Amino acid sequence: MPGPQIATPAAPRTDAELSEFLMRACHDLRGPLRTVRIYSELMAKNRTAVGDHDNDQSLGFMASGATAAGAVVDGITDYALALAIDPARFQPALLDVILRSAMAKQALAIRESGAQVVYGELPTVMGDADRLLQMFEYLLDQALRRRGSEQLRIDFAAERQNDAWLFTVSDNGAAVADAQERAFTPFARLHSNQRPGPGLAICRAIVERHGGRMWAEAAREGCVFRFTLPAE
Repeated sequence: MPGPQIATPAAPRTDAELSEFLMRACHDLRGPLRTVRIYSELMAKNRTAVGDHDNDQSLGFMASGATAAGAVVDGITDYALALAIDPARFQPALLDVILRSAMAKQALAIRESGAQVVYGELPTVMGDADRLLQMFEYLLDQALRRRGSEQLRIDFAAERQNDAWLFTVSDNGAAVADAQERAFTPFARLHSNQRPGPGLAICRAIVERHGGRMWAEAAREGCVFRFTLPAE
């Protein structure tokens, strides 16, 4: 008589498998969210009851909720793309050019906040230029959302340490004291001006897929983020 069958534990998902799963899930969510947003906006535009405040408010909640959920889906998609980085396809990436491109994409927010972005000479590394650009955009965005009453200053610096580059990104915005590691938890809210999102988790994933590491350090004011990337 055969003995009891013992189930073999499933192998853990690889980053590529997890990335594909997240991308498929996000794709399947976009359609329903788009439908909710579009039809709630159409109902608000075509409604016949004039002055129905409760109805207007409900439709507004539906539209804003669908938009917020869509932003979450966008963040998860970006995280899936970070997990899918393929080192075999790395090319020389000029980080000073990439940072200036990120600043151009954030130009409106930088101008409206009056922030000053300072950077010195940045190196060329082997990497995925699109994902590195995404990382710099997220680093700028999270600093801009923590700005306080003083003029915000964001500093980018790099120094060579043996076979790696050490990058430092510091600012004088609101601190994340006692939350250095939690800063990299997806969708953690670290400040009231900062919407929850996976931004810093994506940054860490991008750095790690490039063979480096990323962490936050305590500062008297503001925040200090450091990460390493292999030297070319």
